[in-house]
Amino acid sequence: MPVGLNTGDSAWVLVSTAMVLLMTPGLAFFYGGMVRAKNVFSMVFMSFVSISIVTIIWFGYGYGLAFGKDAGGLGLIGWGDFRFANILPSDLTGRVPKYAYALFQLTFAIITVALISGSVAGRTRVGPWMVFSLLWSTFVYSPVAHWVFDRTGWINKMGTLDFAGGLVVELNSGMAGLALAIALGPGIRYRRREPPEPSNIPMVMIGLALLWFGWFGFNGGSALADGKVAVNAFANTFIAGCSGMLTWMAVEWFRKRRLSKLGSGTGAVAGLVAITPSCAYVNVEGAFAIGIFAALLCSFAVQWKFVLGYDDTLDVVGVHGVGGIVGLLALGFFSTGFLGRAGLFYGGGGALLGRQVLAILAVMFYTFVVTYLIGKLVDRTLRLKETEEEQLAGSDLQFGTE
Repeated sequence: MPVGLNTGDSAWVLVSTAMVLLMTPGLAFFYGGMVRAKNVFSMVFMSFVSISIVTIIWFGYGYGLAFGKDAGGLGLIGWGDFRFANILPSDLTGRVPKYAYALFQLTFAIITVALISGSVAGRTRVGPWMVFSLLWSTFVYSPVAHWVFDRTGWINKMGTLDFAGGLVVELNSGMAGLALAIALGPGIRYRRREPPEPSNIPMVMIGLALLWFGWFGFNGGSALADGKVAVNAFANTFIAGCSGMLTWMAVEWFRKRRLSKLGSGTGAVAGLVAITPSCAYVNVEGAFAIGIFAALLCSFAVQWKFVLGYDDTLDVVGVHGVGGIVGLLALGFFSTGFLGRAGLFYGGGGALLGRQVLAILAVMFYTFVVTYLIGKLVDRTLRLKETEEEQLAGSDLQFGTE
């Protein structure tokens, strides 16, 4: 047994990896139930195909770009040891095998790509989407993961707090969704202001159940140990999801005196998104408040697309982008100092909040610009966006009957 290996921690990370991987099929159900019946399979397929594409990239060079030796000491990108095959089963990250850590991080990369597909649901050709996924994973996800998750990354060294991916997964996917939606332009149903027609609400709720289950591994597993940090993250994840769900339902009731079919699920996701970066740094009271604030702000943010004119079909920007920002900024106020720095409400100064703002702006700018360029490139060369006729007929016609 390698010196320093902890089998209990290793088991928890492996279980968490499986839980987070299950989130992508959960997202497939969640998204699939929200679109029209003639777009269900293409929506589900774009999530599932992300598993294969991102995994092969990760084994080839993605892990090296994200967690390899920093290039030039600038904290911008990993370099060297590109191939996953260069890792030995006996190599450790902390007290767990590096294999386990690399696979755990892989599941984050997979679901981030899958999340983006919701912003362009019902108007994207699957083949070009696969090319977009490859390029985006290479030029956006891996660099941002290096900045935040790797100890040599510039955001990490700056002292920004992000426990489980508020910058890397949530804000990253939200800004990518915004950039891609703008690059491709609105779909025909958005231009006609046709109301959404969810095909299967029970399918959405099954997807939510799988997402929520996996989120415990997403946040708790990021502790890389089965001790008090994981327990704190686990409990806060539970509470924020519940307060987010109930708050969204309350907002709908006060607005319209009725509850929507999707509101409770969307509210839960908003709370879970916002607690992701802060789950290990706040207490249960902070988690409860974060879930409330996230649901309130996200419930208004999903309406921005009609004011600003971008077609974010399944509200990736309004929920994941804005929810991620809420969770990251909340650390500047609610961080207890249990790990790292304390926020304003717990005796800390404003320095932490300033670092959080700087990191948010940096990721927003980089992700938006590079994603927009990739989206335009793939659309012009491979025609990423469906024609109006294809959109009306349904994306599932891209596939045969097998």
